[in-house]
Amino acid sequence: MKYILDLSTAAWRKSSYSDGGDNNCVEVADGYPGIVPVRDSKIPTGRVLVFSASSWSVFVEGAKGEAGVNAIG
Repeated sequence: MKYILDLSTAAWRKSSYSDGGDNNCVEVADGYPGIVPVRDSKIPTGRVLVFSASSWSVFVEGAKGEAGVNAIG
């Protein structure tokens, strides 16, 4: 079964870890239970990546360096 997610009314917000510049920000949309839509702010009409909420949480904690995950390299 294919499901099409309607993000036409999504309220996007920039990541708190973006440096404030206009050209290198990740945006997320809140209000979608169980999933986290993510897009590149440079291409707001481009493709959106959709992560499960649990996967996004693990990613964010890892980016903060709090997940106890070993980095490669």
